[in-house]
Amino acid sequence: MIKFFKTNLLFLSLFAGLSAGAQKTILPDASYNLVLKAPVTTWDEALPLGNGLMGGLLWGEKNTIKLSLDRGDLWDERTHGAREWWKKYNYQKGAEMIAQKNFSAITSWWDGAYRGVSPTKLPAGRLELKFPDQEVLEEFELLESTAEGVARFNSGATINALYSATHPVAILSIKGTVPEVIDLLSPMDVYNNNKKGQAGPSSGGSVNKLGYPDAIHGKSGNAQWYIQDASEGLRYCVYVATKKSGKETLLALTITSTQDAKDLLALARERCTKALNKGYQAMRKPHVKWWSRFWEKSSVTIPDTAIQKQYNLVQYFYGAASRLNAPPMPLQGVWTADNGALPPWKGDYHNDLNTQMTYMAYQESGRYDEGASYLNFLWDRRDFFRAFARDFYGTRGLACPGVMSYSGQPLGGWGQYSMSPSMSAWSAHLFYLHWLYTADDQFLKEKAYPWSAEVGECMLGLLKKDSTGLLKLPLSSSPEIFDNSPKAWLTPNSNYDLMSLKMLFLSLKEMALECGKITESKKWADAALALGDFHTKADGTLMLDANYELSTSHRHLSNIIGIYPFNLINSESGKKDQEVIGATLRSWDKLGTRAWVGYSFSWMSCLRARVGDGEAAVKNLDIFVKAFVLRNGFHANGDQTKSGYSGFTYRPFTLEGNFLASQAVHEMLLQSWSVTPGEPHTGVIRIFPAVPQKWADVSFSNLRAEGGYIVSGIRKNKSIFMFSITAGKSGKLRIKDNFMGKTPKWNVKNVNKIDGVYEVYLNKGQKLTAEF
Repeated sequence: MIKFFKTNLLFLSLFAGLSAGAQKTILPDASYNLVLKAPVTTWDEALPLGNGLMGGLLWGEKNTIKLSLDRGDLWDERTHGAREWWKKYNYQKGAEMIAQKNFSAITSWWDGAYRGVSPTKLPAGRLELKFPDQEVLEEFELLESTAEGVARFNSGATINALYSATHPVAILSIKGTVPEVIDLLSPMDVYNNNKKGQAGPSSGGSVNKLGYPDAIHGKSGNAQWYIQDASEGLRYCVYVATKKSGKETLLALTITSTQDAKDLLALARERCTKALNKGYQAMRKPHVKWWSRFWEKSSVTIPDTAIQKQYNLVQYFYGAASRLNAPPMPLQGVWTADNGALPPWKGDYHNDLNTQMTYMAYQESGRYDEGASYLNFLWDRRDFFRAFARDFYGTRGLACPGVMSYSGQPLGGWGQYSMSPSMSAWSAHLFYLHWLYTADDQFLKEKAYPWSAEVGECMLGLLKKDSTGLLKLPLSSSPEIFDNSPKAWLTPNSNYDLMSLKMLFLSLKEMALECGKITESKKWADAALALGDFHTKADGTLMLDANYELSTSHRHLSNIIGIYPFNLINSESGKKDQEVIGATLRSWDKLGTRAWVGYSFSWMSCLRARVGDGEAAVKNLDIFVKAFVLRNGFHANGDQTKSGYSGFTYRPFTLEGNFLASQAVHEMLLQSWSVTPGEPHTGVIRIFPAVPQKWADVSFSNLRAEGGYIVSGIRKNKSIFMFSITAGKSGKLRIKDNFMGKTPKWNVKNVNKIDGVYEVYLNKGQKLTAEF
């Protein structure tokens, strides 16, 4: 009864706010906070804290608190083998080796480069606090609305911790007890202490293999630090200082590097001294204000506790791990492994789905600054990417490697994917989406179109007409079918390559037209047409390429990427597409999920929602949340319940599965895609397009739709109740009538219904509301 009453009060409050013309968002409810019962004995189950630049993991047991430390730009960029190996072992030579069936040469050149200890993301050590023996940890809690971590002891003593949203420093407040020992450990200290150093999949092994000199530890008064000489001139300092203030003990911590200042120790001392002099509450005030603005962007309310918790947590990840002027999130964000080992898959930037899917959920939630972190990263490295296109592919334009370091250099790996040009086309899709959702024409003209057009030039330089006049790449693959075996080299063009290239050219066609570049728009339209159609069986099932169908369970939805996220094949564009979608999904269902990992389920949830199947969408999302996340919410790839959802039961932590789960919720609540990609101003807003039956009461506030629209909606008793849409720019708004026979009452005149779509012209800032 209490839960029922609380839920209905929430909906009444939202209704009142919307009716009054105010779109109100809500802070995350404290009942959905991440709470972990002690002990927490491993870093990957800890409370995640961060401010984009720095990250921390709060965990521990008995009388010991541990804070695992990280900074996003700490990287060892040394290549394995020859420096700039990609110049010598370029794409043309690779194609020659494949033609000669000399697959071992390719493996040696491209996969071999990944097998060294570096390049790799670097951990930053750990802070350990030991309290009197009678103090026993009881629980940890992440206060999501204010981004604070809390540790509670049996005595009533507490530790509050925050990574300042406005300053490059973390601060801790300890009340009710005093630490007896404060230890600052370098990564090598961690390795030597636990003697485990368990290497994650495809990592370079333990930190001792880096070959660094021992860190230099220092102490002075109430402060201690270590300075680590890394590689190629990089040095970094981890610094912690304490201050006693009445019954409170304060700790301030920062990480500085040679990228900040020449005297990194003096800078670290200055930062921590200022933080301690201000105190926890004074540091907290601007921090809370920042997070309040962050949460005000949008909110979602669904009647499913597990999914709501995951959704809130993942939105929090954007604020904690991705900031406008900080490094974007690699595989583990700012929460690099703290077990004496280097991170799984080197903690790198994987562009064969991981980075793209990590930055897929920010657009609808309106967290544009957090998403721009990755776009700016790609933009700032365009000179290197131009050199890579020239030196490796032999073309003009630019290309970002399929697997890359923080500097943007290629790491190598399975050559079919790490050196595939199509990964750049997929990355360009993020620029296109950012423009579609923001409706920011300045961004379009200054960044989205220029960056994507250079990728297009690189692709045109590689594509050659075959005997039938179709454009084909020299090499083709489909992540990550057949792993890195010779069979993984598919017949050009694979459906994955075909879909990625077609999406690129169609988006360029649209963006060029919006920029007034008519001739260029036609060039891109012609290129898209010259790629030909997708490869299907007689019944419409999407194949891998012209010769092979997918015949086994597979983790990566690469050969059906044209359905989601590219929307090249959609449920509203005619009978043929509907047949392709139906046959393809029946085939995937038949093949089963044994070879899936966590992100497969959250990706499939997005796809099922996109085609209007809310029941299948929530089924896949339920499985993801139940079986593929650790108790702190991190996506662990393998089935942690060992319930048979997947044959993989391992637990390497990566973030993309989490963000796909968040996006799946968006897809169920709001969609705004165009039936004909590449055609300007054809997007249609769909409100509650794929809500499952069990979600009887649902609401969202201030989600974003393509075209710069801000949308809020309420669904009650399995039926739409009301919605509002505010225009980000002047133009025609189109809304699909999926209202189950109910007629909306509009607040404006001249709303017309044409072929099942309501149309109305709105001026910038004008709000349309509909009540039922």
